[in-house]
Amino acid sequence: MHVVWDWNGTIKDDLDDHVAALNATLPALGSAPIDRDTYRAERILPLSAFYALLLGREITEQERASSDAAFLEHLRARPVRLHGRAVELLSLVQESGHTQSLLSLCPHDTLVREVKEAGVEHFFTRIDGRTGPSGGSKAAPLAAHLNALGLTGREHRVLVIGDSLDDADAAYVNGAIGVLHSEGLHHRDRLAEDGYPVAGTLADALVLGCQLIRYRALL
Repeated sequence: MHVVWDWNGTIKDDLDDHVAALNATLPALGSAPIDRDTYRAERILPLSAFYALLLGREITEQERASSDAAFLEHLRARPVRLHGRAVELLSLVQESGHTQSLLSLCPHDTLVREVKEAGVEHFFTRIDGRTGPSGGSKAAPLAAHLNALGLTGREHRVLVIGDSLDDADAAYVNGAIGVLHSEGLHHRDRLAEDGYPVAGTLADALVLGCQLIRYRALL
């Protein structure tokens, strides 16, 4: 089995950072700050669509560019914190003889820096972040990620763990198993909308994913 982990909201515990970063950009766009419950219930991607939802209007390209820059600058200034059991779970996968990698839509240089700062880079056989413009789906990056790992044609043995519907969509488009956890950036009700497997904790997501991989092997 190979596990592809998401970073923001999954391995990295950054919900409060994301809320603070968004709230730092909203006044310039004419909106009041929001709380973390509203963030988790309403968050959609790309970020420009989230702004449009909160503002009740489309934002201009100039507003999008300046807001994205301010958002990322705010996030980069925050210390990296991991979910409480993240290191334990990464160690468990490694000790069980499975391989694991990291795929995120945050900028690649930022991802690599944060993973090194957190001291967990040794767990991953590959680390890929976004190298192009923001706003795309994770499906194509996941396909490229699996191809680079030599897993094309073996996607049935791949488990993707994340905290957004895009993580699950990308997994199933590529023939992998996707399991979501509700400790991240999105509310459980949002995650359950499309019928994907959803676990209450990161640990439960790993357990459920392993069970689904084993079940698939019996078919």
